Amino acid sequence: MGIYSNNIKPILKRKDILIRLIVINIGVFLLLAAFNILKLFHIDIADTIISYIALPARLDVLLTRFWTPLTYMFAHQNVLHILFNMLMLYWFGQLFLMYFNPKNLGSLYIIGGLAGAALYLLLFNTIPMLVEMNYSIMLGASASVMAIIFAVAFYKPDQEVMLFIFGRVKIIYIALVLLVLDLIGISSISNVGGHIAHIGGAIVGYIYAKQYLRGKDITKWLNKTIDWIVNLFKPRNTSKKMKVKYKKPETDYEYNQRHNNEAEAIDRILDKIKASGYTSLSAEEKKRLFDASNRK
Repeated sequence: MGIYSNNIKPILKRKDILIRLIVINIGVFLLLAAFNILKLFHIDIADTIISYIALPARLDVLLTRFWTPLTYMFAHQNVLHILFNMLMLYWFGQLFLMYFNPKNLGSLYIIGGLAGAALYLLLFNTIPMLVEMNYSIMLGASASVMAIIFAVAFYKPDQEVMLFIFGRVKIIYIALVLLVLDLIGISSISNVGGHIAHIGGAIVGYIYAKQYLRGKDITKWLNKTIDWIVNLFKPRNTSKKMKVKYKKPETDYEYNQRHNNEAEAIDRILDKIKASGYTSLSAEEKKRLFDASNRK
């Protein structure tokens, strides 16, 4: 309990969704690893638990375990699998948070995982060779991570990262290489379900980026749903005492993120003026442009 209360609990209380996602994945992995140790005493509870959280390819099994399209994306079975996924989630999650807010990250993680599950179920129940393999199950956050990678890559294709040996590389190239590897991997027998799920996540990430550039947020509905669920469990204060709220100062990271978002919004407004003239602006856009000019 001391380890949890002193180290893990403070992390979970932070509003850092990226760290929360990583901690949850690692926590589930360590729990499954602990249950695996019990096999030494002929107690085979680990496989039973996995069967209830992994995504089954068979639809009849899925109907009795309808929660698995959500739970599978938080579970891993081996060290290399979770290590690779969590490193990719951390690196590209940091890039994602440079342009989008934490709620978008959490919602896209879930939607990307659900898209991977949907494509996995569709192909494993329609393609003849895969139908013969539909006894399989799937675990892992790979589809969710691919959604985040592709969202950043197609929103900011010129963004570069430093890669060992290769030097500075545009993230769009990294995303496309991963996609090609998954397309090649489908033809192999090993982990074909995983490669299919990756593609499902990648498609959602691409759609998210393209829609966001057009001013639409495909995660908005899930953000509202999660907020509604969270508010249900919040204690209601019936007292009418006056509360004084203190605004927490912005960190450098939060300031830079807000500044970048505002600059991009102004750039879009200026582009609209060039294309259609000032009269084409909405009242909100005119106000934003006015406020920005007064701050300079």
